[in-house]
Amino acid sequence: MSKKKLTGQQRKKKLARRRRRKKILIVVELLILLVLGVGVYAASKFNLLEVNPIADSDVMMNEEVTKNKELKAYTNIALFGIDSRDESLGDGNRSDTIIVASINNKTKEIKMVSVYRDTYLLIPKEDRTYDKANLGYFYGGPELAINELNRNLDLDITDYVSVNFSALIDTIDALGGIDVEITEKECFYINGYMTETAEITGKEKVELYESGLVHLNGMQATAFCRIRYVPTVNGTNDDYGRTERQRLVISKIAEKAKKADLLTLNKVVDTVLPNISTSLTAGEILGLISGVAKYELVDNAGFPFEKVGTGMGSKGDCVVPVDLEYNVEELHRFLFGVEDYAVSETVKEISERIVEVSGLRHKEVGVE
Repeated sequence: MSKKKLTGQQRKKKLARRRRRKKILIVVELLILLVLGVGVYAASKFNLLEVNPIADSDVMMNEEVTKNKELKAYTNIALFGIDSRDESLGDGNRSDTIIVASINNKTKEIKMVSVYRDTYLLIPKEDRTYDKANLGYFYGGPELAINELNRNLDLDITDYVSVNFSALIDTIDALGGIDVEITEKECFYINGYMTETAEITGKEKVELYESGLVHLNGMQATAFCRIRYVPTVNGTNDDYGRTERQRLVISKIAEKAKKADLLTLNKVVDTVLPNISTSLTAGEILGLISGVAKYELVDNAGFPFEKVGTGMGSKGDCVVPVDLEYNVEELHRFLFGVEDYAVSETVKEISERIVEVSGLRHKEVGVE
């Protein structure tokens, strides 16, 4: 399938829009590494962490990806925020947040892409289900969720970090809360989401009655991250607005963590680690920590870049990539600087299937 590439002028405009978005100072997983690097005094701290290595034989990658030399210059890690109704971090839970953090191994520059949870993709289990992206984790935990990202996006992810609501709440509370600008409608929905979040986590709910620049505790900030039904202060709505709120809260956490003393950071480690699951071993984490001061988050974006929100029959309202092949080309340009990326045969097949079902195909810079 032949597609007309964006012109230089059009690409510059798109990049300018991305740069106007609020920058994320640090991604969740790197924040954790920063805290560990400062606050861990003994290897015994890692005993608090749930480590679940994924065997190489269980990781799916498209054949063309295994031969891709450009990808070998990067470390790509999947980050999942889990809508857990108990303390579990495995399958049976939907991934409310799906993030790909890409680290340039040479420059230590980081780019991050949030995959909208309702994105219509292939779930690569035996029956090759097409559904919302967050169901990959539900059906098969982090292993299937990683394979979903690899198959649909031509990536080579082998590691993950998962956190639940309790981890986010405890981190913010240990740091003394965060200050966030919120609207009256957001205040209303924060109180609503806190009711459910309190039931899930067993933590106390404190009603919020003000808007503007407000000091939020962990429960309130976590509820704020879940809002999708009203626009943000920047006017962003739906799931796109929710991911914007998540990025804002992450940046606020990072700001507080950078100013915290050793006692506070150590408290964060003790309270948060039991609510984290990862495939990274203690040695791998320490290896990343050794260069944490050199890391710099240079850009972030949402995926898919070109999309249409529409009903997909029994799957409900979905975010449809228009089309997947085009969006994967854009993803590799954004993350890895590849200007003329040729997607794998697997991505072409998935893309054609989504076009067939949705009737939506990319056409220059618009959709038909």
